[in-house]
Amino acid sequence: MATLLTAAEYKAIAEKLTFPDKAFIDGAFRPARSGDVFETVNPATGAFLGHVAACDASDVDDAVKAAKAAFDDGRWWRLHPTERKNTLLRFASLLEENAHELAVMESLDSGKPVSECELTDVPETIHTIRWHAELIDKIYDSTAPVGTGAVSMVVREPIGVVGLVLPWNFPLLMLAWKIAPSLAAGCSIIVKPALETTLTALRAAELAHQAGIPAGVFNVVPGGGAEVGEPIGRHNDVSMVSFTGSTATGRRFLHYAAESNLKRIVLECGGKNPAVVMNDIVDIASVAEQLLNGAFWNMGENCSASSRLIVHSSIKNALLDHMCDKLDAWKMGDPLDPKNKLGSLVSKTHFEKVDSYLKQAKAEKLTIVTGGKTHKGIYVEPTIIDGVTPQSRLFQEEIFGPMIGVTTFETIEEAISLANNTVYGLAGSAYTGSLRNALRLSREIRAGVVTVNCFGEGDVSTPFGGYNQSGFGGRDKSAWAHDQYTEIKTIWLDASTQ
Repeated sequence: MATLLTAAEYKAIAEKLTFPDKAFIDGAFRPARSGDVFETVNPATGAFLGHVAACDASDVDDAVKAAKAAFDDGRWWRLHPTERKNTLLRFASLLEENAHELAVMESLDSGKPVSECELTDVPETIHTIRWHAELIDKIYDSTAPVGTGAVSMVVREPIGVVGLVLPWNFPLLMLAWKIAPSLAAGCSIIVKPALETTLTALRAAELAHQAGIPAGVFNVVPGGGAEVGEPIGRHNDVSMVSFTGSTATGRRFLHYAAESNLKRIVLECGGKNPAVVMNDIVDIASVAEQLLNGAFWNMGENCSASSRLIVHSSIKNALLDHMCDKLDAWKMGDPLDPKNKLGSLVSKTHFEKVDSYLKQAKAEKLTIVTGGKTHKGIYVEPTIIDGVTPQSRLFQEEIFGPMIGVTTFETIEEAISLANNTVYGLAGSAYTGSLRNALRLSREIRAGVVTVNCFGEGDVSTPFGGYNQSGFGGRDKSAWAHDQYTEIKTIWLDASTQ
């Protein structure tokens, strides 16, 4: 079970860390072919952490060549399922042995509170890998009812070399959501971590190799989207790409696939997620706590964040009072101090984007209920904004920061219409004391995940992904994620022929 250390202990770990600085290709660290590097910094302090290999298409070619050779000779997928399972379980154990180091590295690289890394991100990463490892020898293939003259087997086979393109908001956990099912399926993988957060992916690859995952099976190629992401998307020897990030970038991968080898594309993109609060809620204090968690967890840098509070007009003021009272517990500051629940945003560029929405709220003369201030050019206070209309940018656009906009309704029909007034459809929440309303809201809100009387995304056993412009082609998590890294083959054995 994960335990928190003191701020002094975390800082002592930070001082002793050695950061990975090269690509991991064919079982070894190596510099970019060009020799180029990029700088990685701690966003919370601006302190320099190190230089990392800035890879390009030539490095992608090397990684694909290594991955394809590993796949073609079957050094991973031909292993007995139990052997693959045990290797992944060893990998999970190595992650667990290095949990404090990984939590600190993640916090330094991303600005996330170390408490969140320690208690959520790292344990869930380990659990995800173990869950998919255990699934390896528990998924059965099938036969078809073809009569006595033949036998038809329907079997899964690994799809081949896959590209896994990660976001920066949950570097380790999103890595696990993709590598666990793809490795469990028997694929060879090429990971492109986000430019802002590369360190833990590289360290995880090193630990995976130590656990016994063969050379060439798990590769990490750091670098920019144009330099690394696009070459992965266009490569004719990459059979599938799973991408998490913005909808705009997701669209590009569909173009890359169309213009190359029609590789399979799975996208998990943006969200503008509603939290509908009816006037029949039983425990307003509990609802307020769930809403704060939904809006401000991970500084709102979360594609499933509850960024639109759609509340019945008769209880709006009381609910906002409860939310403001409970915000005292949401301390903001040094991410390496476990007392803080809010760290910095991930980069200066992202801070400027989030700050632009604060300026937009002021330009629209909306009511800043609480927050609205920035600090040190990288921190944003948790902010509640009242009076947001469906025409506002704050209602329609994904902010990806610690802000929640408030819009009122009078009838459940109006609430559902407001909830679905978005191009997205990733997640939603419904808060009500009525079973009838709970069923109606959960069925009529158009989203891939709808929680009732809580904020969340399910667990590792439940699929995660969205409707509309929030997703395409598949789901992360659960057995459905395992399936998307496989091809389905029919094998027909005709008993009437020799």
